[in-house]
Amino acid sequence: MARLSAVFGGVALLLAVVGLYGVVSYSVASRRAEIGVRVALGATRRRILSMILGDVSRVMAIGVAVGSVLALAAGRAIGSLLFGLSAHDVTTLVIAAGLLVTAGFLSAAWPAKRAASVDPVSALREG
Repeated sequence: MARLSAVFGGVALLLAVVGLYGVVSYSVASRRAEIGVRVALGATRRRILSMILGDVSRVMAIGVAVGSVLALAAGRAIGSLLFGLSAHDVTTLVIAAGLLVTAGFLSAAWPAKRAASVDPVSALREG
Protein backbone atom coordinates (compact mmCIF):
# COMPACT_ATOMS: atom_id res chain seq x y z
CA MET A 1 0.00 0.00 0.00
CA ALA A 2 2.87 2.38 0.80
CA ARG A 3 4.53 1.72 -2.56
CA LEU A 4 1.27 2.29 -4.39
CA SER A 5 0.77 5.56 -2.52
CA ALA A 6 4.34 6.60 -3.38
CA VAL A 7 3.75 5.85 -7.07
CA PHE A 8 0.54 7.87 -7.07
CA GLY A 9 2.31 10.68 -5.23
CA GLY A 10 5.10 10.68 -7.83
CA VAL A 11 2.58 10.77 -10.68
CA ALA A 12 0.74 13.64 -8.99
CA LEU A 13 4.01 15.56 -8.59
CA LEU A 14 4.86 14.97 -12.25
CA LEU A 15 1.42 16.22 -13.31
CA ALA A 16 1.82 19.30 -11.12
CA VAL A 17 5.23 20.08 -12.64
CA VAL A 18 3.99 19.63 -16.22
CA GLY A 19 0.89 21.70 -15.49
CA LEU A 20 2.81 24.55 -13.90
CA TYR A 21 5.34 24.50 -16.74
CA GLY A 22 2.49 24.79 -19.25
CA VAL A 23 0.79 27.63 -17.41
CA VAL A 24 4.02 29.60 -17.00
CA SER A 25 4.99 29.00 -20.64
CA TYR A 26 1.58 30.23 -21.79
CA SER A 27 1.82 33.27 -19.52
CA VAL A 28 5.26 34.15 -20.85
CA ALA A 29 4.12 33.69 -24.45
CA SER A 30 1.06 35.89 -23.96
CA ARG A 31 3.14 38.59 -22.24
CA ARG A 32 5.90 38.53 -24.86
CA ALA A 33 5.16 42.04 -26.14
CA GLU A 34 5.08 43.43 -22.59
CA ILE A 35 8.38 41.75 -21.78
CA GLY A 36 9.82 43.11 -25.03
CA VAL A 37 8.80 46.65 -24.06
CA ARG A 38 10.34 46.19 -20.61
CA VAL A 39 13.62 44.97 -22.15
CA ALA A 40 13.58 47.82 -24.68
CA LEU A 41 13.16 50.31 -21.86
CA GLY A 42 16.15 48.90 -20.01
CA ALA A 43 14.93 46.04 -17.82
CA THR A 44 17.73 43.65 -16.98
CA ARG A 45 17.60 39.86 -17.30
CA ARG A 46 17.54 39.66 -13.53
CA ARG A 47 14.51 41.94 -13.32
CA ILE A 48 12.59 39.90 -15.91
CA LEU A 49 13.48 36.66 -14.13
CA SER A 50 12.36 38.07 -10.80
CA MET A 51 9.10 39.31 -12.34
CA ILE A 52 8.20 35.89 -13.74
CA LEU A 53 9.38 33.93 -10.70
CA GLY A 54 7.63 36.44 -8.42
CA ASP A 55 4.33 35.71 -10.16
CA VAL A 56 4.96 31.99 -9.77
CA SER A 57 5.91 32.33 -6.11
CA ARG A 58 2.68 34.18 -5.32
CA VAL A 59 0.62 31.41 -6.92
CA MET A 60 2.64 28.74 -5.11
CA ALA A 61 2.28 30.50 -1.76
CA ILE A 62 -1.49 30.55 -2.15
CA GLY A 63 -1.46 26.89 -3.23
CA VAL A 64 0.68 25.80 -0.30
CA ALA A 65 -1.49 27.73 2.17
CA VAL A 66 -4.76 26.30 0.84
CA GLY A 67 -3.25 22.82 0.46
CA SER A 68 -1.92 22.86 4.02
CA VAL A 69 -5.31 23.76 5.43
CA LEU A 70 -6.98 21.05 3.34
CA ALA A 71 -4.32 18.48 4.31
CA LEU A 72 -4.81 19.21 8.00
CA ALA A 73 -8.58 18.93 7.58
CA ALA A 74 -8.27 15.67 5.62
CA GLY A 75 -5.87 14.31 8.23
CA ARG A 76 -8.74 13.75 10.61
CA ALA A 77 -10.65 11.73 8.03
CA ILE A 78 -7.74 9.41 7.21
CA GLY A 79 -6.14 9.29 10.65
CA SER A 80 -6.95 5.60 11.13
CA LEU A 81 -5.14 4.68 7.89
CA LEU A 82 -1.83 6.32 8.83
CA PHE A 83 0.86 4.10 10.32
CA GLY A 84 3.87 5.59 12.05
CA LEU A 85 2.73 9.21 11.99
CA SER A 86 -0.06 11.28 13.36
CA ALA A 87 -2.82 12.85 11.33
CA HIS A 88 -1.27 16.29 11.91
CA ASP A 89 2.43 15.57 11.38
CA VAL A 90 3.98 18.99 10.75
CA THR A 91 7.32 17.58 9.57
CA THR A 92 5.69 15.60 6.79
CA LEU A 93 3.60 18.59 5.77
CA VAL A 94 6.67 20.87 5.65
CA ILE A 95 8.67 18.33 3.62
CA ALA A 96 5.81 17.89 1.14
CA ALA A 97 5.33 21.64 0.78
CA GLY A 98 9.08 22.13 0.30
CA LEU A 99 9.16 19.44 -2.38
CA LEU A 100 6.24 21.02 -4.22
CA VAL A 101 7.76 24.52 -4.03
CA THR A 102 11.11 23.22 -5.30
CA ALA A 103 9.43 21.36 -8.15
CA GLY A 104 7.39 24.46 -8.95
CA PHE A 105 10.43 26.71 -9.18
CA LEU A 106 12.29 24.16 -11.30
CA SER A 107 9.37 23.89 -13.71
CA ALA A 108 9.09 27.69 -13.95
CA ALA A 109 12.81 28.30 -14.38
CA TRP A 110 13.03 27.44 -18.07
CA PRO A 111 10.11 29.65 -19.23
CA ALA A 112 11.46 32.46 -17.03
CA LYS A 113 14.90 32.07 -18.58
CA ARG A 114 13.34 32.21 -22.06
CA ALA A 115 11.43 35.35 -21.07
CA ALA A 116 14.62 37.00 -19.87
CA SER A 117 16.30 36.41 -23.23
CA VAL A 118 13.50 37.91 -25.36
CA ASP A 119 14.72 40.05 -28.24
CA PRO A 120 12.78 43.31 -27.87
CA VAL A 121 12.66 44.07 -31.60
CA SER A 122 11.16 40.71 -32.58
CA ALA A 123 8.80 40.73 -29.60
CA LEU A 124 7.44 44.16 -30.53
CA ARG A 125 7.21 43.22 -34.21
CA GLU A 126 5.14 40.12 -33.38
CA GLY A 127 3.03 41.83 -30.69
